[in-house]
Amino acid sequence: MNKMNINFKKWMVLILACVMTACAQTPIAKDPKLTKNQLILVAGATGRTGRLIVNELLSEGYQVRAFVRNEEKAKKLFADRVQISVGDVKDQKSIALAMKDVDSVFSAIGSGSSKNPSNRPEFVDYGGTKNLAEAAIKENVKRFIMVSSRSAGKVDHFLNRRHHNVLIWKLKAENILRNSQLNYTIVRPGGLSDDAGGQHAILAFEPNRDDIKLRRITREDVARTCVSALNHPSSFRKTFVIVNNPKAQPVSWNDFFVKIEDFKD
Repeated sequence: MNKMNINFKKWMVLILACVMTACAQTPIAKDPKLTKNQLILVAGATGRTGRLIVNELLSEGYQVRAFVRNEEKAKKLFADRVQISVGDVKDQKSIALAMKDVDSVFSAIGSGSSKNPSNRPEFVDYGGTKNLAEAAIKENVKRFIMVSSRSAGKVDHFLNRRHHNVLIWKLKAENILRNSQLNYTIVRPGGLSDDAGGQHAILAFEPNRDDIKLRRITREDVARTCVSALNHPSSFRKTFVIVNNPKAQPVSWNDFFVKIEDFKD
């Protein structure tokens, strides 16, 4: 009987060791457990999507620091509701100052249609993301949420011809986050509209799907999705496309993000 007990104990130790080894080999995204008194940096805060992200964060009770190039424009948009940090995503020193004491980062930056060679996608979409990510790692931020594009990585696309291969640079920017230690979420919206949000359900799907014919989404719904992702572990280290689906019924944010949990990244 004693021998059986000894053997049983040996087996239990062996099983426990195997379980612990397996756990050690499996990366687990930790819940950042953000609270409303923590500080969130929004890069590109005065842009058409960025300003809606700021407003959504404020409506949810978060403290916000807007990282902007134009202080006067930011004051007109947000008054004294946010902290304002003036700088440029191409300038690492200004980013380092903006990143101090920040818990999470939203990036809604984009080169747009700028004719200034120094503001091309290579330096803004890619270089700016690289600078933000490096500063975020140094500051040990809990979350990094990036607004990208549904067509990121597409080679034969009219946007590349018009805007200096912007979609290729956006994919390179995404990969900076994927290859980092940051707890990121990459949101790829379809064609953006300025219509009122909350009118239609939001459909999320993996970037490699080309069978979804729905094309557009409101900027307000993009902002709501990004902010809602903050505290949903199912969105950690995930990339997904979002569009509005007029024929579907809206679901809870919890159900929305649980579906994303199974996406590959």
